[in-house]
Amino acid sequence: MRDRFFVKLPNVTITCICNAKHIILSSVNKQSWSPVVFEFSGNRLQTFLRRSVGANSTHSIKWCHGNMRLLILENPDEVAEWVAKYVRKRILDFAPTKDRYFVLGLPTGSTPLSMYKRLVEYHKAGELSFRYVKTFNMDEYVGLPHDHPESYHYYMYHNFFKHIDILPENAHLLDGTVENLDAECEQFEKKIKEAGGVHLFIGGIGPDGHIAFNEPGSSLVSRTRLKTLANETIVANARFFDDDLSKVPKCALTVGVGTVMDAEEVMILVTGPSKALALSKAIEKGVSHMWTVSAFQNHPRAIFVVDEDATLELRVKTVRYFKGLHSVHRKLNET
Repeated sequence: MRDRFFVKLPNVTITCICNAKHIILSSVNKQSWSPVVFEFSGNRLQTFLRRSVGANSTHSIKWCHGNMRLLILENPDEVAEWVAKYVRKRILDFAPTKDRYFVLGLPTGSTPLSMYKRLVEYHKAGELSFRYVKTFNMDEYVGLPHDHPESYHYYMYHNFFKHIDILPENAHLLDGTVENLDAECEQFEKKIKEAGGVHLFIGGIGPDGHIAFNEPGSSLVSRTRLKTLANETIVANARFFDDDLSKVPKCALTVGVGTVMDAEEVMILVTGPSKALALSKAIEKGVSHMWTVSAFQNHPRAIFVVDEDATLELRVKTVRYFKGLHSVHRKLNET
């Protein structure tokens, strides 16, 4: 099995495909290289790259793992704990300041609730500040007031924002109550761009593989937009609205698949047997607009953090392969 890395230097990004004992190099921007094959050796590789692209010894080579990562943990609590620690580590390593914010993409729903609880605990213990963090949420219903218990404004404020030190102007959520919804979506994309892009986008998925409100059939290059919800989604969400279909919003604003794909890193949380089929489509099958989560096979830094129940539809050898990488993936949280 091949392993893919991206090496970023000042004027060139190089794709490195590792296969057994060799690395195949090929440029992916700004310069045109013929593939070069040489022995796998970290120090010799760095020397070769510096000489080849003119980088001096003061430039560090940044390695970005290009394989989709799958971390299988025992249960939802372990998933929440690992993800919260990872978010904490990413923010602390970034060391944000008033001139350099860390940018998070955030989800709602039941899956990330425990993650938010742990992040709040880190903050209250003095281990983590969100003072210089900007957040962008994935979606919001159209027509629900911000104080409606099922609005995502309400969810984020009561489960996360009111418990931490994030500045209100740095917590960005789509507003489904405005008159011009298309302009709201355009402004949201503009704000992400002005923030410098998202460093880490966290998301969950539905049983049909949708991420945010990008349901089956959504374009895999879509941007933030107004979406009409599928009947299955409306029926599924009726439980949050007194089982009354007439109360369920029929439309929502959502980031696009392309919006999430633009993030530097994407982390997908998957727990429970109801998501098992979607996970198998995302990991073992090809990219398909009918399973929008499968798009992240093409992201250079995507990681799926899942529990055992979510792997029920995966092949045994797939589970064994990724469990064999646990020691590597767990080191992502080491300081």
